[in-house]
Amino acid sequence: MGLRNYLIDGVSGTGKTSVAEELQRRGHHVVHGDRELSYQGDPETGEPTDGSTHEHHIWRVDRVQALVAARDTPATFFCGGSRNFAKFVHLFDGVFVLDVDLATLHRRLDERDDPWGRHPAERALIVHRHRTKADLPHPAVIIDARPPIAHVVDEILRLIDHADGPVDRAAKHHS
Repeated sequence: MGLRNYLIDGVSGTGKTSVAEELQRRGHHVVHGDRELSYQGDPETGEPTDGSTHEHHIWRVDRVQALVAARDTPATFFCGGSRNFAKFVHLFDGVFVLDVDLATLHRRLDERDDPWGRHPAERALIVHRHRTKADLPHPAVIIDARPPIAHVVDEILRLIDHADGPVDRAAKHHS
């Protein structure tokens, strides 16, 4: 989609959807990965699975590849989480991981419209991922997602405007 493509990831409740919506509001091209690319499947094989477990929330690799290959916008932001990111993370020019403290995470999960994270087992999984940073792409540029979303987006855009900044260095490690 973009001449440059960026992945924005993070555990549930860190603000991926809010960042995506703010980027769109500002006129940037955004792919909502959790809405447009996701399905329940085996992270290794891509084969569809029954049920809706967090471990099987993956993106369609062929679709990600096709979107990255189309170079019709200056930049595209892919926002969301996927358990099979290792299959396509190398395609991105930069990777950002949104991060918040545990108190902010709990507050956001309590306040969100999406019910994911309210059940004790789901909450425990999210907290575990937050503490261990499990299932998150790396290397990545860690973004403090506690400030207002407009400030978080300002920081992401500031970083991608620097050609030799930390985003490019992180992207080069994916090659």
